[in-house]
Amino acid sequence: MECCDISHQIDIPSGSQKIVLAGNPNVGKSIFFNKFTGIYVAVSNYPGTTLDISSGMFNPQNKDNDYVVLDTPGVYGVSSFNDEEAVARDVILAADAVVNIVDAVHLERDLFLTQQIIDMGIPVIVALNMMDEAERNGLKINIDQLSSELGVPVITTTAIKGEGLEEVKNSVDKSQVGNSIFNSNFLKQELDSLTEKISSRAEALLIMEGDPNVADKNKMEAMPHREKIYQKRRHRINNVIDNVISENGENGSLSNKIGRLMLKPLTGIPMLLAALYLLYELVGVFVAQTVVGLTEETFFLKIYEPFIRGIVTSIIPIDSFLGQLFVGEFGLFTMTITYTFGLLLPLVAGFYFFLSILEDSGYMPRIAALVDRLLTSIGLNGRAIIPMLLGFGCVTMATITTRLLGSKRERIIATFLLGLAIPCSAQLGVIAGLIAPLGFNYFLIYVSTIFAVYVLAGTILNKVLPGKSTDLLIDIPPLRMPRLSNVLQKTYMKSKSFIKEAGPIFAVGALVVSVMQETGMLTAIQNSLIPLTVGWLQLPKETATVFIMGIIRRDFGAAGLNTLSLTAVQTTVSLVVITLFVPCIASMMTMFRERSWKEALFIWFGSWFTAFGVGGILAYLL
Repeated sequence: MECCDISHQIDIPSGSQKIVLAGNPNVGKSIFFNKFTGIYVAVSNYPGTTLDISSGMFNPQNKDNDYVVLDTPGVYGVSSFNDEEAVARDVILAADAVVNIVDAVHLERDLFLTQQIIDMGIPVIVALNMMDEAERNGLKINIDQLSSELGVPVITTTAIKGEGLEEVKNSVDKSQVGNSIFNSNFLKQELDSLTEKISSRAEALLIMEGDPNVADKNKMEAMPHREKIYQKRRHRINNVIDNVISENGENGSLSNKIGRLMLKPLTGIPMLLAALYLLYELVGVFVAQTVVGLTEETFFLKIYEPFIRGIVTSIIPIDSFLGQLFVGEFGLFTMTITYTFGLLLPLVAGFYFFLSILEDSGYMPRIAALVDRLLTSIGLNGRAIIPMLLGFGCVTMATITTRLLGSKRERIIATFLLGLAIPCSAQLGVIAGLIAPLGFNYFLIYVSTIFAVYVLAGTILNKVLPGKSTDLLIDIPPLRMPRLSNVLQKTYMKSKSFIKEAGPIFAVGALVVSVMQETGMLTAIQNSLIPLTVGWLQLPKETATVFIMGIIRRDFGAAGLNTLSLTAVQTTVSLVVITLFVPCIASMMTMFRERSWKEALFIWFGSWFTAFGVGGILAYLL
């Protein structure tokens, strides 16, 4: 990707200073960005990539200057090694000052980027974040010595608790150009000479580090000093660490031991199975049976629906077209409301609550490291577990996060598997609610079938697609106790987003199905599909309606199974088919945007073939 001028992509008011937030992945930059900008945020897609750049205005109190705050992707260095680093490079090159967020627990790793930005000659202020984690891990950091060593202000923060954020906001104009590694004995003359030629110390440094894009921009040849500069930078950071950190081995020992056990297959796999069992008990048993029993069966079916039918039928006859449209079997005011708020919302909220605990505790990256070897066998690496787990929340959002995977082939494999074999939270909740009463044997058949299809499909794609999976490079953050307020806030925001997205689609789906029912189209489709539903899948012909609803939303289709009288075998077959069935409309639109139309159509028709093929085989075997 070429070196870009960000002013062409981001609307920056004239005279505004540019404050750039930079840091390694998972250091809490998003919290700082929200603190600086509030809710007034613009997102711009960066040319030539699938990456977005967030920007927002910041006007500190009692200050004359307006600032534009720009966020960057989490990176370990500024270069052209990948899209994330190239985008971060271009944004940092445009900065008037950089707020560098650093993880206090991983200073040895994070300060490499800090030193590189300092070497570029850009004013910096360091926000030393996660100080509470450092204390729990027995780390004592001499803040004054660290500031003196780097030559820039260092402010301690615990962003998740809001500590230190206000001081960082009020100190952006105190950023300084720090202590560079370049001196009279180390490449100083070369750097000074190159800076004079191109009038940019930052770009001169990147040319010396061998960045081909910056060199091409300046019509120069990249220089072969990268290894020498990196070694010098690493040596300096090691000296800084030796001078500013001391350890107290008594603190944090328990969490560290548990964290290490989570990474070892012998202990980590039972822990993961235990976590999945807890997920099943929470969503599949407590929420799907107890909570939904109160919301759907007690409130919506027994109180809300009779009430709304009474109001509507006092104006419109129930057997009229409009009556059926509004309060009929698939009515806009009956089934749509009941499914959305009585059935699906509790299930979605339960899943997001559990997922937020995994994220905030630091357990999710450990799952990635644990399953890396397994995913490598199907052409992925452990990082792919992140979109896979997110897919259990929402396949649409998970498809977008496949951007973090290291190669196009990995993104294709992950997107196909997401669309094929990963049920979203709402669908998963419905599935759990339907299969739990059948007993453990049917649950095992369902899980084994989906897992076998997942592994087989991944293995085939791994053999067919050229190339190989990239290595796993992922941070393992400290294991921490999740903060209930953050977990509840994430759960609320994601559940709210689900309602905003799914509600209108459910309404359209109910409208379409109602019209098809009233015009006779639904019966005609059911009859035309009898060879497939009754003959091959050994299901009632009415199951065709579930599949039609599933095209609109897979959870919408799965929820439709509640209205059918099915045997245990038929229920299991139906759940397998609806799980492997086509992704919902929103997911497909995202796949068309993220992948090529050929790849998206391959995923769509491939999932149809797989779903009905596997469902029919399972029906005959059972």
